[in-house]
Amino acid sequence: MNDLFTHALTVFLGFFAIMNPIANTAVFVGLTTNVEQSSQKQIAFKALMISFFIVVAFALLGKTIFHLFGISLPALKLTGGVLVFIIGYQMLHGDSSAMHQPQEHNNSDISISPLAVPLLAGPGTIATAMNYSASGGWMEITVTISAFAILSLITFICFIFGQKMVGLIGKAGITIVTRLMGLILAVIGTQMLIDGSVSAINTFKIG
Repeated sequence: MNDLFTHALTVFLGFFAIMNPIANTAVFVGLTTNVEQSSQKQIAFKALMISFFIVVAFALLGKTIFHLFGISLPALKLTGGVLVFIIGYQMLHGDSSAMHQPQEHNNSDISISPLAVPLLAGPGTIATAMNYSASGGWMEITVTISAFAILSLITFICFIFGQKMVGLIGKAGITIVTRLMGLILAVIGTQMLIDGSVSAINTFKIG
């Protein structure tokens, strides 16, 4: 039971760090400054639903994707570790990762891009979901999806009260949170690299 709780907490913190709801709220406020509050809720809900279904798809189909493309779990952990570490390293310096950086959206639906992809369900988020779900059975998949669902709800609330949050925390506060989340992500990425390296070594020994 304690192992399950520890795993669930690890998954949640991993998602929380990589999605960084507080920093993303600042981005959301910037993108929806001239949008009515009712429309802001619709945009936030649509973006989070899209990102949720993307994560669920990769969490459920992770092993199938592995078999289809001949990808091994150690390869995923190593690649995912590199991606997560790079994002964390950039955030540690107070910058947003280029992989999660909003681009010019012009007349496109901002709930799809840049909010859902790559801001919420970017490469790092997908790699994290696949890493935590593909390494176990249905219990690990359920924990991964549940953790992301809870985080999506928290992010939705942050988006809705975004104006007040940004005004309360301020730019300096957002920068501090971003750096802290970056440190956590860098550590998670390093751990994924260590796990991937150990798994790869053991695979070669068995082979």
